[in-house]
Formats: sequence, C-alpha cells, structure tokens
Amino acid sequence: MSWSMSEKDQDIISKALSAAKQAGADGADVSFIKGGGQDVQVRLGKVESAERSEDYQMGMRVFVGQRSATISSGQLDDENITQLAERAVAMAKHAPKNPYARLATAEEQAKSFPEIELYDDTDFSTDKLTEIALACEDAALSQAGISNSDGASASAGTSEVVIGTSTGFNASYQRSNFGFSAVVLAEKDGQMERDYDYSSAVFAEDLEKPEIVGQNAAQRTLSRLGGRKPQTGTFPIIFDKRVSRSLAGHVASAINGASIARGTSFLKERMGEQITNAAIHLLDNPLLPRGHGSRLFDGETLPVKERHLVKDGVLQGWLLDLATAAQLNLEPTGNASRSLSGPPSPSVSNFIMEAGETTIDEFLSDIEQGFYITELMGSSVSLTTGDYSRGASGFWIENGKVTWPATEATIAGNLKDIFMDMLPASDLELTQSIAAPSVFIKQLMVAGS
Repeated sequence: MSWSMSEKDQDIISKALSAAKQAGADGADVSFIKGGGQDVQVRLGKVESAERSEDYQMGMRVFVGQRSATISSGQLDDENITQLAERAVAMAKHAPKNPYARLATAEEQAKSFPEIELYDDTDFSTDKLTEIALACEDAALSQAGISNSDGASASAGTSEVVIGTSTGFNASYQRSNFGFSAVVLAEKDGQMERDYDYSSAVFAEDLEKPEIVGQNAAQRTLSRLGGRKPQTGTFPIIFDKRVSRSLAGHVASAINGASIARGTSFLKERMGEQITNAAIHLLDNPLLPRGHGSRLFDGETLPVKERHLVKDGVLQGWLLDLATAAQLNLEPTGNASRSLSGPPSPSVSNFIMEAGETTIDEFLSDIEQGFYITELMGSSVSLTTGDYSRGASGFWIENGKVTWPATEATIAGNLKDIFMDMLPASDLELTQSIAAPSVFIKQLMVAGS
C-alpha cells in the first residue's frame, strides 16, 4: 500500500520543485530516503555497542534542456533548498547533453498502487534486541569445540521512499527490516576457522529462532576444521544456496540495460535465444509479499510488475529504465533504481531463480568425485566475455556423500557454459532480494593441490 505523505514532506517537495523552476530548470524530481533504526552488538555475553540512527536525506534532479544534474542534502530549510536548486541548475548547465535521460510523463507514471505487505510496525526495544543477540551468541558458544566469538548483532529498522516530480507524481511507501547474526571461531591443530549464520526478514514474525541461528553458526564453523586443498581437475559442482544467488546476480548484471546499451555484456546479442539450461526460470517480482526488494513503483515513478526474464532457459527481456529503453528503442520496464546523489539506473527488485524438483541428496547421489561449495572469495568475473574465476571453499564429495572440508581452491570456467550446465535444486528460500536454490553444475575446473 502507499502511505499519505506527511505535511512536512509535501511542503519540502513543493518548495524544492518550485525552487528548481525558479532557478531555471525545465523539469525536476525530488526524492527522500527517510529511515530510522537501532542496532545492538554483543561479544562474549556483553554489550559492545547500542546505536540508534535517524536519517532524512533529499535528492534533487534537475533538467535544463538535454542536460541534467543531481544533488543531495540533509539540510532542508528554505534557504538551503533554494541554494540546492540553484547549484543543481548551475551544474546541469555545464553537464554533457544526454538525449535519453528524462522524467516520466504523467501518462507513464504509476496511477494506482498494489497492496503488498512491506511494513511491520513491531517495535523492538534495545533490551529486546540485546536479548536476541545474546541468545544467538550463547547458543553458538555452548556448542562443544567453539573457542571464541567475533560477536553477534541484532537490528530493526524502517525506511520510507518518497518521490515527487514536476510532472505531477507524489507518492511514498514504507518498509521494515529485522535481522540478527552471530560469528564464532573454532581451532584445531593450530588452524583457526570462523563462520556465521543469520536471519533477516521484512516482518519480525518471519525471523528464525536465535538459538537455531546460533547453533547453525557453530556447526558451520566446526565443519570447516581440518580443511585441505582438493585435487585439481574437472569435476561436478554444487553451489550451496548460500552462494548460488551469485550466479543469479551474474545473469541480472548481464541483462542490465546499461550493459546492453554500452555493448559490454556477453549476452547483448542473445535476446530470444537460449542462454541457460531449459530447467532454469528467472523472474523479477517487485510485488512479492514481504519481499526484501519489493516496491510499489520504480525509481522513476513507473508502475511495476512481475516479469519472467528467463523462461525455459530462453532470454525474454532486459532490465530497463527510461534512458536505456530510449537508447535501445524499447519500452521502459519499470526497473529503475536510484540513489539520492546520482541518476537512475536499471536494477532488479526481487530477482529469483525458481526452484527445481530435484533435491540436493539426489544430485549428490550421482557424484563420485565433486565439490560442494559453501563460500566464494574474491572475484574475477568478466561480464564482457563471460570468463569466470573465483576462490572457493566447502566440502569434497565422494561416492554421493559430503565428506571432508575443502579449502583454498579456485574454480574457473565461462558463464556461457556454466549457465547452460546449471540445474536448480528444490531448496529455494526467499531470504534476500536476489535468491536462488542450490545449483548443480555438470562440470567445472577446480584448481587445488
């Protein structure tokens, strides 16, 4: 649902748009990110910090002909708003021309807003957050073999997105977020290992129990002890769902309209073609209830909708904002995102690789020798060529079973081949805005010992 703006917000937007016009702008938009929250950090049973924050920042974008500029500030008195508008217009006059950037017209703008659960007014006190963080850490430290803690944290916050434009758009919506985590250490034969677990949700009632998260953090840490390098060769690979979302992220980056317009994506000529295994379906869904990336309108005030971007492995569309759509002579798709200090750019909302029907155990059962990856480090990924190389750790697979911890490995290949090989498992969890189930890849180069 959209929220009615406060009189203060409405007043600032009106003054800012008026000031921009007075300063010589042909058009302008004004956006706010209003937020507040608190965060508690604990370590070894003691509170290390408890912070409360509030943020009220405005971004102003002005157009002078085909030139534009964006400026932001947290000082929103009348005098400063006037100075901001004058500075923005002066900057725009010296900016290079961009024939593609523009405001959405009144006809293009969202007229009605979907009803989505995005805001939970549960108010966690500092004491409650402290209790959650301590319970999470204590559950981890109580596991035999855990020797130390890097700390636990718990947080709760809300934010509000507000946009007003000289073309008549005025709307806002609120979202909430809650989360906690713990990081613990273990040692064996002089080798120190650490790992973590967390829970994050838009609604407080969807959080995991702190005790379970703490126990998981401990078990992850203990399972890493005694790690060694795997052998070098080409092997079947399983990306745990904790890291498989990075592959979905690479698809999203490769079909981003900005990369397509610049000609810097290895998928730039592949519209309507098969780019992944036919078992892969990828969608962008801004309307997902309680979704971490859900929104009622995009960063340029356009309406949003669910889009299937890869269906049966076939590329269906790009992620476009107004400017990249104009460059590519296509219709905008409502995928604009924006910061307060920069122009809009295409982005995902909730980008989801749909679950398959095969369980992890079923994938494992067919692997004689392979690599189950639970962590990726570093990154040498070229979206221009698709070349892919990353540090990896996890567990070695032998005769269908996850066995000893494998570490200090490098995996390498090309995303074109990886996308065509990968198969989705059945264990999808929607805990982040980019989400994927665990993924099986038929073969990938592993460099170890």
